[in-house]
Amino acid sequence: MTASAIDERYHVTAVIAHSVKPGREAGYEQWLRGIMPVAKAFPGHIGVNILRPQPDQPPDYRAILHFDCHQNLQRWLESDERSQWIGRVQPLICGPETVQVLTGWETWFQLPGRSPQKPPQRYKITLLTWLAVFGVSTLLTPLLAPLLAPFPPLLRQFVSIGVAVWLLGYFVMPRLTRLFHRWLYPNR
Repeated sequence: MTASAIDERYHVTAVIAHSVKPGREAGYEQWLRGIMPVAKAFPGHIGVNILRPQPDQPPDYRAILHFDCHQNLQRWLESDERSQWIGRVQPLICGPETVQVLTGWETWFQLPGRSPQKPPQRYKITLLTWLAVFGVSTLLTPLLAPLLAPFPPLLRQFVSIGVAVWLLGYFVMPRLTRLFHRWLYPNR
């Protein structure tokens, strides 16, 4: 993604994936311990989370980098320091790394099977999210009310919101994104 593709004023996250060659995990862990302090020293670095592979799964690692703005993330991604560290990891990984830049709700609006692209305009994200939340809450309230009636109000609200968010994240938003893709992405 280019700097013009996202709003540079907001916190930004990059998900960097490496598929490590079997048997090279210890070397990769050592490489991680080396590159993380270098990234931390860069302006705007907020933090990093490493998602390690589960036992009996392929050795795929994900580094989730958090920066205060896109410009600082881009400086890190394009830096000579990072380039040198990426050169060092090449013998340990299978193929090139993948980098996905995320900034917020627009991750709900990624079309499955397509590479990350410029997110839709913010007003479109807001309108479609509003429509989805309205629809889900309108349908859920009468369905859940009888089931949750015996529980305290705070617990009823907690469960209702949990079900709504789960439905939005896994079912409603992906389908609405496909349904409205021509409106969300008019030039694609």
